[in-house]
Amino acid sequence: MHASSSHIAGTVYSASRNTSLSTAPRSWLLRQLDSLILPAAQHELAPGDPSRYRVAAITASVLILTDLLLLVSLRGMADSTARYVMLAIASLSLASHSGTLVLLRTRRSPRSASLLLCTAIASGYIAANLTLRTPNASTHVASPMITLLAFFLLGARGGFLFAAAMSLYALFLQSLLATGPIHLAPLTSGSTLNVGDVFAAVCNMGVWWLAWMHSRARDQAQAALEQTLKRLAEGERKLSSLVESTEDIVCSLDAQARLLTANAAMRKWFAQLFGQEPQLGEPLLTPGFLERHPDWPESFRRALQGEQVRVEAIYPQGETSLALDFSLTAIPGEDGRPAGVTIFGRDITSRRQAEARLGELHRTLVDTSRKAGMAEIATGVLHNVGNTLNSVNVSAHLLAEQLHESRIRGLVRATELIHDSPDLGAFLTRDERGRLLPEYLLSVSRQLAEDHSKMLLELQSLTKNVDHIRSVVSMQQEYARFSGDVEEVSLPELLDDALRLHAISFERLGIQMRRDYVPVPPVRVDRHKLLQILVNLLSNARDALLESARPDKHLSLRVQPQPTGRLRIEVADNGVGIAQEHLQRIFSQGFTTKKNGHGFGLHASALAAREMGGSLTCTSPGRSQGAMFTIDLPLTPEQARE
Repeated sequence: MHASSSHIAGTVYSASRNTSLSTAPRSWLLRQLDSLILPAAQHELAPGDPSRYRVAAITASVLILTDLLLLVSLRGMADSTARYVMLAIASLSLASHSGTLVLLRTRRSPRSASLLLCTAIASGYIAANLTLRTPNASTHVASPMITLLAFFLLGARGGFLFAAAMSLYALFLQSLLATGPIHLAPLTSGSTLNVGDVFAAVCNMGVWWLAWMHSRARDQAQAALEQTLKRLAEGERKLSSLVESTEDIVCSLDAQARLLTANAAMRKWFAQLFGQEPQLGEPLLTPGFLERHPDWPESFRRALQGEQVRVEAIYPQGETSLALDFSLTAIPGEDGRPAGVTIFGRDITSRRQAEARLGELHRTLVDTSRKAGMAEIATGVLHNVGNTLNSVNVSAHLLAEQLHESRIRGLVRATELIHDSPDLGAFLTRDERGRLLPEYLLSVSRQLAEDHSKMLLELQSLTKNVDHIRSVVSMQQEYARFSGDVEEVSLPELLDDALRLHAISFERLGIQMRRDYVPVPPVRVDRHKLLQILVNLLSNARDALLESARPDKHLSLRVQPQPTGRLRIEVADNGVGIAQEHLQRIFSQGFTTKKNGHGFGLHASALAAREMGGSLTCTSPGRSQGAMFTIDLPLTPEQARE
């Protein structure tokens, strides 16, 4: 990485050095020329004026040399009259061209010097041709060149004046070379106007028109370019302001991982971690950087291949730590291939802390949910045990009364009489009490047998109630012991366990139970969580039926397999129902329609169903029309993860 970066950096430096050497002579010549002709206040010049200064100065300088050569060459001219006229023309031209250079140096605008230069050239050209009587001089290339020079130096209007002057010269003054006075005749075969002169005039105006069209198109293109550059500059300014004002880290690297741009947040972060600000043009992946980010070369390589790369980095900061999330995105080049990488970094410390707090709250909520479920089950246990204890108490009271009212003491006195009598036969036949004793013993035996039967029935009832208490407590202990474990559960058995917790209260309230268990295979779930949900739903159904004034109170439990490899458990009642406006909030924490409700049971049940990979939903036609809660569960934990 470092070797290739240095090699490319050296190549770029060498290329720039060669380019600067090749352009150095031209830049020196322009600087020297500008120092001679441009005014001191160059910053006040219009954008195109420096070029006009240079063209006018070079043209005037070349023409001065031409004038000097012409003055020297006129010595050998045979026609003395023509020689004197040409000397005057050359002298005037020399003076005009020299004056052009003076005006260029002294004036803040090249217009006056350009006007003098173009006038001197056009008048000298026309006067020389008329003096020398040069045939077809109007068709010479110098004629449209004067128009072009005037157009460039003086603009469209000034160029038009000189184009018209050169056209008039071609149409009328050039004819003096051949005929003397001008005859304004139509252009026919017998006309005194030369066809070449006419075409020369047309060409002069055509050259001006083409130059004007080109200038107009150039001005429009320049205006469009300036507008585009203005929009680009405005967009760049807004983008730069946005990038600089954001608190996120923004920077870009070239294909050799050299830093191209970096906003204030990136410079601050880099200085905070490495003790110095990053340098533009220098490789970002320095040894110090790679020591903290050893995986970044691979991430940079993947980003250069067009892949969207996300990297998280943790930086210890004393007792806390700074967490940053980086996104590496390729920068497309002109050929469509990645030419670099843009890096966006965001401080996610607060988010990670919030996630940690959320996780802790979730664990607390799950624990609270478990405790609430245990409390719900314990409430059911206590309710059932309490009801059963009432029956036990009644049975024990009846047994005590029966024992208290028993005629066993009479039997004891009768046996004592028999025992105390010396002659049992005489006592039974002669004594009044002895003659009544057999009848009394028969009556007592019958009464004792009847009491025995009654007490036996009460003892059987008492034993049954004690067994029910023991089974309820044992079931509660079993679910408490296996909470959180995933195991195979038989749904009919689990549903019956949940019903057993409410059996006494359902019987007292006259609630009729309906079971519809379609055979399903055992499911692998958390037994405690599912029992918690069922107990809560049955408790809510009992309350809804208790609040309802209907004489026929029905509660149904239904188990149905689904074609998608899942199953449904439906708990339906015909109680008070749920209003439509409450259905959307029925599982929200803290929402309840009960007077003494806490709004936690259904919320915790929905969370428990979600943790098992299922869901808990509710439907109700409306008030006083009952409600149905549906538990949707996967058959296995693997299906829950899918």
